[in-house]
Amino acid sequence: MNAAEVVRRIEAGDLSSEELVRSCLARVEELEGAVQAWAYLDPELPLQTAIELDRRRERGESIGVLQGVPIGVKDIFNTRDMPTQMGSPLWEGFTPGNDARVVEKLRWADGIVMGKTHTAEFGVHHPSPTRNPYDPQRSPGTSSSGSAAAVATGMVPLALGSQTAGSTIRPASYCGIYGFKPSFGLVPRTAVLKTTDRLDHVAFMARTVEDMKLVFDLARVSGRNYPFVRRALDQAEQEPSGLKDWRVRLVRGPQWSEAEPYAREALEEFARRVSSLDRVCVYEKELPDTFSRIHDAHERMYCRMLAYYFQEESSHPDKLSSIFSSMVERGRTVTLEDYQEDADFQAERVVELEQEFHDCDVILTLAAAGEARVGLETRDRPDNCLLWTFCGVPSLSIPSNVGPNGLPLGVQIVGAKHNDYSLLAFAELLVTEGLATNQGPYPSLPESV
Repeated sequence: MNAAEVVRRIEAGDLSSEELVRSCLARVEELEGAVQAWAYLDPELPLQTAIELDRRRERGESIGVLQGVPIGVKDIFNTRDMPTQMGSPLWEGFTPGNDARVVEKLRWADGIVMGKTHTAEFGVHHPSPTRNPYDPQRSPGTSSSGSAAAVATGMVPLALGSQTAGSTIRPASYCGIYGFKPSFGLVPRTAVLKTTDRLDHVAFMARTVEDMKLVFDLARVSGRNYPFVRRALDQAEQEPSGLKDWRVRLVRGPQWSEAEPYAREALEEFARRVSSLDRVCVYEKELPDTFSRIHDAHERMYCRMLAYYFQEESSHPDKLSSIFSSMVERGRTVTLEDYQEDADFQAERVVELEQEFHDCDVILTLAAAGEARVGLETRDRPDNCLLWTFCGVPSLSIPSNVGPNGLPLGVQIVGAKHNDYSLLAFAELLVTEGLATNQGPYPSLPESV
């Protein structure tokens, strides 16, 4: 069951929180040896929470919106009762003693933290031990690998991820699920591992658009203390997607030549299918040439901030991966003036992309440059995911295609900044029209490892 269905079943009295958690734990026990999604999971912790929720219901107490839905938490988010190790032996066994703000908000809604999912080292590039559930010889994508695999296999309905380049969109594509990166700043990053101030996003993984909207509603900032967000999201009129005329812009992007031919063909075929829908107009228009410089600017900003924030860790090179160490070394060569120039360039692109949305509602592009590659440590092909991260706009990976090896291959839709609900509404339209899967199918996993 997806999260929204779980909530309905529990509210109707057809399912208890304990039954739900035990079912998820049984799934973990069955598949974890093959998938290795979890960095930390103590079955007693979610079970105790579930039992207490059931007791509260018996006493007639009010229960939060999530009603005990189990959630996987990427191991860069602080958790008060579990270690937060960030994919690094330097932080093995570290327990911060507090919850990240987003984790706390989901607990307030009576979501149950199932455990901590594997992440790439410090959420960057060096991979975790997690395997792609469709083919254990292939990567699940970095860096939100454990969260993607846990959701894809039904171990949990929802999971937290993060994105600084393509760390949610790409794993979601590889694992055949939805990955959502909201607009920059809409979800608090308090007590979450920081790699770059201007690029880090909290993100979500789920198997349905309905679930994505459910968790986004609960996790984002809202209310009078956030007047701009309140005007942009809370008070904006949300026109039903079936009554709206949608302008969809097909964008290949500056890394188009790096994508596999079958991925390019799949996106173009998907665009043709979308164009056949009523009230939808699809047209092609590339981004301005200035966007071709984003990848280089992103790399310099990323490396500079890693060198700044990880000075202490860098004094233990024997416990760091070579790829992380090399990024830190590159970052040390980036001057403050270089960084400021790139930050100004980023601010200009944010404004420029906002103008590009004046004649469209949704950008349609690739979620990844191809299927998951063979080899857990194989680098991903260059793609355009980081363009939308760099500009802070919402993006959603949608499971829509299958590649030549029978592996998932998603498309990505992108909205204007703070048009997150409109983007989710368009995704719901695609599901309704049969252009996106609503849930599953689950991968066929080996019976033994």
